Amino acid sequence: MSTPLAELPGAATAPYGIRPIREADLPRVLEIENQSFSTPWKESTFRGLIKRTDTDVLVAEDERGVLGYAAAWTVIDQAELGNVAVDPIARGTGVGGALVDAVVEHVRARGGREIFLEVRETNHSAQSIYRHRGFAVVGRRRSYYSLPKEDALVMRLQIQSFP
Repeated sequence: MSTPLAELPGAATAPYGIRPIREADLPRVLEIENQSFSTPWKESTFRGLIKRTDTDVLVAEDERGVLGYAAAWTVIDQAELGNVAVDPIARGTGVGGALVDAVVEHVRARGGREIFLEVRETNHSAQSIYRHRGFAVVGRRRSYYSLPKEDALVMRLQIQSFP
């Protein structure tokens, strides 16, 4: 279980870094995944992504450990941002945005020209992070999510327009 950020010394200014995931991070990543999604990915999904050569799975961490992660895969010049999740105690601290920024840079380095993602229609905080970085809604997937059933907004970022 995580310690609330407010209870940690220097919590407001605690620096964090972003790096590729390691196998040892999986228990913590799965904990964050289960806290964040009603239909979480399984450990086997993460293990499969880690082995893929077209995929970037990044974690944000500070001295206390992993705060969040993002997973994206790039095929030729298109990428899919599959998941971004941040420990509930670290939400609103910029970790999610920093992970999205890092994914964009990794996709750019792979030659990607655009990134797509799906986000719950009611997840306004995530949508704000994406819009702030230039993602725009380009479609809708009806009843894409379950538990609860909800539409997904499809968003796209054209890399060349990324600030």
